[in-house]
Amino acid sequence: MEELYTLEREVGRGSYGVVFEGHMAKTGQKVAIKRLPCSNPECIELYLQELWAMRATAKNHVNVIALHSCLLQTGPRSLKPLKPGKLPLRLVETVLKGSVVGAQSEDRNDVQANIQRTTNSVSRLQDKTNTVQARAKLQEGPKSNSSNSMTPQRPSNRARKRVCQSREEQPGPLRCLALWLVMEYCDGGDLNQYLLSRPPDVQRNLSVVRQLCSAVSFLHSLGITHRDLKPDNVLVCMTPKGPVVKVADFGLSKMSEGVMDGGPTRQHFSSTCGSDFYMAPEVWGGLPYTAQADIFSLGVMFWAVLERITFLEEGSSEEQLGAYVSRGRWLMPLGEALWENAGLQLIIPVRFKRAPPLPPPPGRAVCSLLSDMLASDPDARPPAQQLESRLRSAVREDSH
Repeated sequence: MEELYTLEREVGRGSYGVVFEGHMAKTGQKVAIKRLPCSNPECIELYLQELWAMRATAKNHVNVIALHSCLLQTGPRSLKPLKPGKLPLRLVETVLKGSVVGAQSEDRNDVQANIQRTTNSVSRLQDKTNTVQARAKLQEGPKSNSSNSMTPQRPSNRARKRVCQSREEQPGPLRCLALWLVMEYCDGGDLNQYLLSRPPDVQRNLSVVRQLCSAVSFLHSLGITHRDLKPDNVLVCMTPKGPVVKVADFGLSKMSEGVMDGGPTRQHFSSTCGSDFYMAPEVWGGLPYTAQADIFSLGVMFWAVLERITFLEEGSSEEQLGAYVSRGRWLMPLGEALWENAGLQLIIPVRFKRAPPLPPPPGRAVCSLLSDMLASDPDARPPAQQLESRLRSAVREDSH
């Protein structure tokens, strides 16, 4: 690894992997490096989906995270770059068989020794990372709690993220220990961190919304349905010309065949996956759904960004952007509420008191666009290819 990249510190950790800040050894360019351990066939399938989608987008859109390279770890200190367009066949075989494929010809003692060496190597890497991270925390000092006591909270019995049902991890020797994805580094954090750490700004909010329209239009034109659009999965790069937002995390994405002339895909999906507050009604209901589910997720994000609507997850003191329906002292995701009552009328803009500071409410034309994006009927939502032009028209109309 040291010959290609230098790991500096851990910057993020999720259900499936760890993200490090690093540098390219030859150029010194800062990069984000995600390590995805290949210990479970269901997780490996998500990794391959993410790799396939990111290769399809390549570096062709400024608002989609760019993949520089992918490395396959086959031993404690053995990494080899994957050629463009190629997938590691052993991992594909693992997904197809539903169990981790190992090297059957290896002696059992050799396998155990390899696993132990890998564990020790990863431990040393983690020790180094934790040391750097601890040093950074000492320099930063205590982190202030930015959440307001008036911020509504999510009830404790809600799962934050829905992923397809998976079997238990399958034990066995591993040839492919991990995939390492090397991506562009975003220094502005995710969309929650970026927007909520700053005072409300109408032009900044509209810029974010415009860029997300462009990104999703591009993805859908390639036949890519993201299926987990939310502020956590939108990263921000700070540039001299202003913030550039990037759609990231394609682990739940699906690619459709037969997309002609950049038209939207009509392929149906059936897996109930995504994150509660951003899932479309048809996903909540377990119905087959199309890429229009992404439009609903985008509508939830837009509404939250434009009106600065936030909530708290259980066990967290950090606010998150997201719109919802109030049920007494509890919150219900919009998709769930619309699944239960398709005729529910959403009040846009919000008319009840929320914690300041707040931006001015969006105008009538923008509110109409939000209502269309959040329609309970997927066919009533505008396709991604129309969002940019409709947003421009709505902003122009409201400005007059």
